[in-house]
Formats: sequence, C-alpha cells, structure tokens
Amino acid sequence: MRPKTNFMIDFNKSEGLVPVIIQDFQTSKVLMLGYMNEEAFLKTKEENIVTFYSRSKKRLWTKGETSGNFLKVKEIRIDCDQDTILIQVDPVGAVCHTGADTCFDEKNTAKANFLNHLQNIIKIRKNAPVSESYTAQLFEKGINKIAQKVGEEAVELVIEAKDSDDHLFKNEAADLLFHFLVLLEAKNIDLDQVIEVLQTRHK
Repeated sequence: MRPKTNFMIDFNKSEGLVPVIIQDFQTSKVLMLGYMNEEAFLKTKEENIVTFYSRSKKRLWTKGETSGNFLKVKEIRIDCDQDTILIQVDPVGAVCHTGADTCFDEKNTAKANFLNHLQNIIKIRKNAPVSESYTAQLFEKGINKIAQKVGEEAVELVIEAKDSDDHLFKNEAADLLFHFLVLLEAKNIDLDQVIEVLQTRHK
C-alpha cells in the first residue's frame, strides 16, 4: 500500500516541527511518538520508511538506520487541524531503543486487527474478481458452496482437535476462519456486526 500523497500540513505552528504518532497497522497499538519537519516528511513519503527530525541530534533521523529496525509505511493520515501526523507502519523488530515492542513498554503481539485487513481483501475479491483468485472463485460458485466449505473446514478442525498436532490444528483453524469471513461477505454482513452481538451478550 502506498501512502497518500496529497497533504496540507501546517509546519509553521510549532517552529517547523509537527508531532508524528506511529501506530502498528495490524494491531493498532501506538508504538512511539516522534517529530518531523517538512524535509523528513517528504523523505518518508518518497522512501516509504519513516524518517524523523531528531531534536537532540538536530538532523534527519531514519528510524532503524543503525539497528535495522525500520518502520515501513503502510498509510499516512493527517488530523483535522493539519498539525499532527498519524503513520500506520509495519515495524521491523523492536521499536524502542530499550528493546521493547513500543516506547510505552507495552507488548505488541495482538494481531486480531489483521482480520479487518483480510476482510477488506475479501471484499475486493468479491467486487473486483481476479480469475486466478481462490476467493473470487468461491464467490462465483455462490453462497451454497461457500457455506459448504465452512462446514467442511469446521469438521476438519474438530478432527484435528482430537489429535496432538498443534501445527495442523492451527492451520485448520485458519482455514475455518478465512472461509467464515468469506461467508460473512457473501451475506453482506460485517465482522463488527457479529462482534456487536458478542458484546451485547457480554453485558
């Protein structure tokens, strides 16, 4: 995914620097806060790797230039006042110089938000099918075939649950989850709607 390129950022409000919030695009976890001047922002857009302006070093600083723990840009957003940047990234390795996952000493292991990303891909395959795409082929066969696949994958998961091979069990669980998302899309139901049902039951 290429970052958006049409931005109007007010670099003059804070002496040429704007705060930059770095967020993991898969987990939505806030990883760190940095600052950019216009040069750092343009370099970040051009290279798809986050570059800050270091207030201590008084120069541009590409995160990971010494450690190799780069921040790969997935999407860039600007706030309503045009003076704060949010960059969603795919982090390579630990983000904090201490070795922690985030600069707020939090673990960045939850990957449930990837389901939203996968859901979007499934939607694209439905609305703009590609002939060699397995997902597109499922939609072409219709909801009965999709529902049948969900049933088949559920049975295979139950069978693997009785054995002790965790690797095979996780693969079957992934197959079931994928086909479940396809079935939701075929029914024009968003995963969030199912989660809302669970939340209602939890009250």
